[in-house]
This record gives sequence, structure tokens and C-alpha cells, in this order.
Amino acid sequence: MARSLSPDVAKREVWAWAMYDFANSGYTTVVITAIFNAYFVGVVAGNATWATLAWTASLALSYALIMVTAPVVGAYADLHAAKKKLLLLSTIGCVIFTAALALAGPGTLWLAVPLVVLSNFFYGSGENLIAAFLPELARGRALGRVSGWGWSLGYLGGLASLGACLAYIDWAQARGLGAAEFVPGTMLITAGLFLIASLPTFLFLKERAVPQAHAQGNLIRASFARLGETLRYAGRYRDLRRFLVCTVFYQAGIQAVVSLAAIYAQQAMRFSTRDTILMVFVVNITAAAGAFFFGHLQDRIGHIPTIALTLVLWILMVLLAWAAQGPPMFWVAANLAGIAMGASQSAGRALVGLLSPAKRRAEFFGLWGLAVKLSAILGPITYGLASWLSRGDHRLAILITGSYFVAGLVLLGGVDVLRGRRAALRGGII
Repeated sequence: MARSLSPDVAKREVWAWAMYDFANSGYTTVVITAIFNAYFVGVVAGNATWATLAWTASLALSYALIMVTAPVVGAYADLHAAKKKLLLLSTIGCVIFTAALALAGPGTLWLAVPLVVLSNFFYGSGENLIAAFLPELARGRALGRVSGWGWSLGYLGGLASLGACLAYIDWAQARGLGAAEFVPGTMLITAGLFLIASLPTFLFLKERAVPQAHAQGNLIRASFARLGETLRYAGRYRDLRRFLVCTVFYQAGIQAVVSLAAIYAQQAMRFSTRDTILMVFVVNITAAAGAFFFGHLQDRIGHIPTIALTLVLWILMVLLAWAAQGPPMFWVAANLAGIAMGASQSAGRALVGLLSPAKRRAEFFGLWGLAVKLSAILGPITYGLASWLSRGDHRLAILITGSYFVAGLVLLGGVDVLRGRRAALRGGII
């Protein structure tokens, strides 16, 4: 393990960094993927024909806010060596608004929508910031491996939160309580576990960056000026730029699957709430295994072949989910998604670190976050519109959304990692 880390990095610090993936995965697993999304559609919005579109529109708004702020936050973090401080603020925000989701119930769309927007905004902002620590912790040749450790532990964190929620739901249902009574409790459980599990990150992870010289004056203006420089600099890194465009497409498909999995399971496959949670629980196990295995594989066969392999798995998953007429084939599709999810997320984060210039990594990870959040608007909204226009045909919606994986695979073919790495080391296209 020590050979994978930068010279001044201790194992405990890498564990503390990876623990943030463990902590925040409870939010995306419980709120976005397994429980609250289906609750939003079926209970809060009363299963209206527009309910899925309302859910995806709420997510789209939160991601739009992140798109506006992420590059500026990255620029500010680099200028002031403030990644850790900003990460703390984003964590507190996500914990508070996740707990507040417990107040959402039948007919409270006016409350649920802003709480979803705010909780997801803070979650996404923290996701960008924790990723920017990766290149400081791992050696260049081990970025994929260390990133995979984080994603693997993250899926275990999702399992922990989901398992706790499942135990609570079983307890509640045994006492005759319905979703309107037990789902609020799962929001409190998720928020509490996020807060507790993130503590090692803030206790042991170091801020190695040093404040950079910048013009005196308004700090926001300075950050915007830095952002302008980042956008101009991005033109020098054609392989990173192409990969970011590729990311928009294939992540659009991933984000649609993540945010609509429970909805598809319940609406198209007629899963119960408990069946859906159990499926997501098992998928998190395969996702953890996929992130760990592919994290090592990508350092052996290369980042591009690894991502290409995962995109092929995603395409196969979409076809199986579309064709499934019952639980058995859908379970196969779901576990394929798990394997591909951990791998494609981990490999993408590592490749951005590899292709980014050292002094601007937080900014370039901000641009990566911008690309991911743009995809998180495109994918779910495409699904939501397709289901609405087709009067609830979720099979057609997932098939249309799957085209994003095909587009990503085509774009990936034009990324040259060696050329991109040399450009990052030398400061531009060579």
C-alpha cells in the first residue's frame, strides 16, 4: 500500500480520505437511489403522471446550481488552500437538509422540492472537493488504485446506511406503519450516519495546498478571474477536454440509473419498497467489488480500456432491463449496473487527476464536477420527459437514456492518455 502513496502520506490519512466516500454514499444510496426517490413519486407527489418528471426536475435544478458554483469553488479552494474548510461547510449543509427531508409527507411538494435541491447541492459540492485531494495522496501510477479504494469503501458506506434503514423499515412495518410513517425516520438515520462517519476525514486528512498569490481585493472577483484563466487553460489540454465531453455523455446514463433505479423497479417491475431496498443493498455489494477490482485493473491495462469495458457493461445492462419481464432478468441487469458503476466512477475520477496540471487540480476537478453535474441534468431529465410524454412507459425511457452510453463509448476512442499526461506535465498540448 505504501508504494501507492505520496512520500509524506500516511495510511491513516488515506483511510480518513476514503471514509468520506463511506460517509456521503449513504445520502446518494438512500435519498437518491433507493428510498426517497420512490417515496417522492409515490407518496409526496401522489403518483401523478408528472411525478417522475418533477423528481428529475428537482435534481436538475440542484445540479444546475452546482454547475454555476463548482468551478468558482474550485478556484477559491486553490487560491486560499481551503478545500478542507469548504468540505466541512458542504457536509454540514447536506446533513442538515437531509434530516429536514423527514418533514416531507403526502402533498408537501412545496417543501420536498427545495429540501431535495439543497441537500443534493451540498452533497455534490462536497463530492467535488473530496475528489480534489486524490492527486495529493496517491502517486501518479496508483491514482486508479487509490481512487478504487475510496469508491469501494463508499459502497460499503451505502450498505451500512441502507442496512440500518432496512432494519428500521422492517421494525416499522411489523407495527403496521406505512411509508409516510417510516420513510421520515430513514432520513434522520442517513443524516446521522453521514455526520458520524465523516469525522475521521476532518480529524486526519491534511490540507497540503498552500495559498497562492493573487491580486488583493474582492475574493469572489479573484475567484472568477481564476475561473476565466482555468477556461483558457482548458484549451491547452485537448485530451482532458475530450474526456470531459465524453464524461457528460456516459455519466448522463449513469445518473439516470442512479436517480431512477427505485422508481423503475417499482413502476416497471412492480417491486415493493422492501424488495427495492434489498435489490439496491445487493447491488452496492457488487458495486464495491467492481470499484476495487477495476481500480487495480485500470492501473494494469490502462484507464481508457477500463472505462470502455464498463461502458459495454452499461449498454448490456440497459438492454437487459428493457427486455426484462420479471425479477430474475432485472436482478441480473441491476448487478451488472453495480459492477459497472463502481468501476466507471472510480476510473473517471482517476483519469481526471492524471490529465490535470498539478497547480490547478482543484480547478480542473471543478470542471470535472461541472461535466458530471451537466450529465446529471441531461440523463434524468431525458428519462423524466420520456416517461411523461409516453404516459408512463418506463421501459422506453430507460432505452432512450441508454443511448448516452453509446455516445460516450464513441467519444472515448479519441482520448490519448499518454499525450494528455505529457500535456499536463509540460503545461499544454505537445
